[in-house]
Amino acid sequence: MLRWRLSTVPLLLESIDPLFLKAVNGKGGLWHLIFLVLVVMNLVSGFQALGTLMAVGLMMIPAITARLWVRGMGGQILLAVLFALLCGLFGLLFSYHVEIPSGPSIILFCGGWYAFSVLFGSEGGLLAKWLRGSRHKTF
Repeated sequence: MLRWRLSTVPLLLESIDPLFLKAVNGKGGLWHLIFLVLVVMNLVSGFQALGTLMAVGLMMIPAITARLWVRGMGGQILLAVLFALLCGLFGLLFSYHVEIPSGPSIILFCGGWYAFSVLFGSEGGLLAKWLRGSRHKTF
């Protein structure tokens, strides 16, 4: 099993629990600044390409959707990136062939995948919760 050291994942810790990083590492302020710079760069580039609300949607929906499929943080990060790439690709292809704006079609694919994940996601989907709840419990 791979064990991460605290010094190798401070940006991840900053995004999850900044107070813990500050208490353990002491350099929480630096990593917080780096995290905010990355978020702002992501949003500014997304504003130019997609628009204000759609840039925020493309940043949030794949991450929320990944939580419905995987429990671990590493898997969530990989799935969120994969979902964002696939939704971007299929949204751009769809917008090209149907001749509609690209931003809304990308968010349409993100929203559709999120709706599918709410129903069928293996970790947080309604069907998985229903199947786990309907099993016979022995004491």
